[in-house]
Amino acid sequence: MFDLVPFRKKNEDLMKSIFGKEFMDSFFNSELFNASSSGIRADIRESEKEYIIEADLPGVNKEAIEVELRDNYLTISAKHNEELNEERENYIRRERRAGKIARSFYVENVKNQDVKASYQDGVLSVVLPKTKENKPKGYKIDIH
Repeated sequence: MFDLVPFRKKNEDLMKSIFGKEFMDSFFNSELFNASSSGIRADIRESEKEYIIEADLPGVNKEAIEVELRDNYLTISAKHNEELNEERENYIRRERRAGKIARSFYVENVKNQDVKASYQDGVLSVVLPKTKENKPKGYKIDIH
């Protein structure tokens, strides 16, 4: 009978045979790569006065994170650039990788000018105060 191998497994085995097991394991096990394959993980809470979103962005610099509220959608995005230099006898290895991840949340009736964001220990916290009026405008949020 035929030997059934899932496509992803077969594809990974092929890539490991071409690029080498060490390279593929280090590339596919990076925190940002794993987060981008499943999106930014977030906890969302709601109270009478506000929405609170806590998003996990481990290993990302605060300067690389962007938070924007536009047309009732809060968008969190992060860019990641990494360069690896390794020198040993008889060879030099230089690898670069870059990526961007983003996630949007629908939130309505939010006071745009009062939204606050902070980033600490790999967790981005965004507090969105509620209002009774719905004024969808574009607004970029500073991260503290």
